[in-house]
Amino acid sequence: MFAIIETGGKQYKVQEGDVIYIEKLDVNAGENVTFDRVLAVSKGEGLVTGTPVVSGATVSAKVEKQGRGQKIIVYKYKAKKNYRRKQGHRQPYTKVTIEKIQA
Repeated sequence: MFAIIETGGKQYKVQEGDVIYIEKLDVNAGENVTFDRVLAVSKGEGLVTGTPVVSGATVSAKVEKQGRGQKIIVYKYKAKKNYRRKQGHRQPYTKVTIEKIQA
C-alpha cells in the first residue's frame, strides 16, 4: 500500500516505514505530523485518485530531525563587464518517517 502526498509544493510517493526529506515544517523533532493532502492511495483492489485530494485519507508521520542540506554555490558572472557575485545557500529540510496510511 502506498500513497502520494503533497507538501511544500512537491509530491512524494510514500509507504509505511519510509524516511523522506521534505521542505521545512514548523514542528519540533519527536512530534507527529499529519498530511491531509493525499492525492492518491493504492489499495488491494487498485488505485484511488482524488479530485484533487482523496476525501478522508491521511498519512501520519513522525519528525526525526530538522536540518540543513549541503551548501551550494551560486555564482553570477558577466564577461568583459567586471561583474561577479558569489553567494552560498543551504536549504532547510525536515526528516520524517512515515508511520501509517489511513485510507
